[in-house]
Amino acid sequence: MISDKTPRKEHDSFGEIEVPAGALWGAQTERARRNFQLSGARFPPQFIAALALIKAAAARANHRLGLLTEAVASAVANAALSVAKGEHDGQFPLDVYQTGSGTSTNMNANEVIATLATRALAATGQNVKVHANDHVNMCQSSNDCIPSAIHVSSVLATRKNLLPALETLVRILREKESAWAGVLKTGRTHLMDATPMTLGQEASGWRAQIELAIERLRATEPRLLALAQGGTAIGTGINAHELFAARFVEELRALTGVDFVNTSNYFAAQASQDAAVELSGQLRVLAVALMKIANDLRWMGSGPLAGLAELRLPALQPGSSIMPGKVNPVIPEATCMVAAQVMGLDAAIAIGGQSGNFQLNVMLPMIANNLLSSIDLLANASRALAERCIAGAEVNQASLDESVTRNPILATALNPAIGYEKAAAIAKRAYAEGRPVFDVALEMSGLSEAELKKLLDPALLTRGGLEGGGGSG
Repeated sequence: MISDKTPRKEHDSFGEIEVPAGALWGAQTERARRNFQLSGARFPPQFIAALALIKAAAARANHRLGLLTEAVASAVANAALSVAKGEHDGQFPLDVYQTGSGTSTNMNANEVIATLATRALAATGQNVKVHANDHVNMCQSSNDCIPSAIHVSSVLATRKNLLPALETLVRILREKESAWAGVLKTGRTHLMDATPMTLGQEASGWRAQIELAIERLRATEPRLLALAQGGTAIGTGINAHELFAARFVEELRALTGVDFVNTSNYFAAQASQDAAVELSGQLRVLAVALMKIANDLRWMGSGPLAGLAELRLPALQPGSSIMPGKVNPVIPEATCMVAAQVMGLDAAIAIGGQSGNFQLNVMLPMIANNLLSSIDLLANASRALAERCIAGAEVNQASLDESVTRNPILATALNPAIGYEKAAAIAKRAYAEGRPVFDVALEMSGLSEAELKKLLDPALLTRGGLEGGGGSG
């Protein structure tokens, strides 16, 4: 238990400072805790876990290189792995908005792991003081650890959380695509009536958007798998064993099961955050797609009397504190807010990405936080949209049938037979008189009833999507 009532003394190069008695951190973390009280937001647990995995892999690599004894390396690695499991999340109190290199959080990890390792050795009768810099941070710098942790945490979060959520969304959309394959409806362009389509075709468009988002995320991953670890201060690898980077990445692969590699250029990896900006861009595309889908669902479920009322979305909660019986499209609305937030986070990441001043980017904490926040938000929204909205959506067949049969744009199908101008005249008259296009066309087109039934069959009109054609919407 951390208690400010019974502090203890710790020291660093600045001298002594009081630290809460129950804290596992040391002097450098405590100074940062006092300096940075800007937002109350802490690093996401996934980032702390990734940083701890880096410390564990580094300890094992340093032992293989003969730089750490087996006892110290094992104690450090085991302590780091306990941090990675989330067993000490309360020991990472620092604000996200801190020194741009993330040095404060790197030292927070070093100090917590050093304390845990020292205690573990003492429990076995070994009186060894594990040092945060000399042991836990051996062959490392904040300047390569934090960029590496951004990549590691982003890859793991995308694989474990976002991609499975998107695959769930694709699966449910595919199920609806099949179930709605024969459901005719009026298409729309410019929010105005257009030619017929099937509800299954509409769902297929949504499904394709999400599948392409998955492809984009997977295409970005190779740049994220390349790690800055080994570049130390500015990319030269000063104070690191010449084989450290290679041994480190082998150990990290063993810990994560992910094929991380050494970057091809440490100067680029530390001075820029281009891969993070790229990933954020792909997340923005996904956010745009989700907002489009969510808004389509909102429109299609609008009503039930004064809206489109094509779909009945699941009723999840009362929609008004004053209007009894009102039910709102709460999941699509929440999804739109998530999408807007992710677009904003991406804008900040873009600014952060260009803040690579000479040999180091100095907005690393914000980039890390925004990336992981975006991944989590999009994963949660995608899963909710799939499972709590689309899966339970039901077709309002009567509303769809009425709009299809009375749609004057059906006259488009008459263009090849009677020409655009005559077809337009039929459409205008049908709309003005509130009559079906078929009836008006029978009076004006000169075509037989049999010919019109064939030309104006809405089901046949949905099958021309791959046959080309021109005109504007």
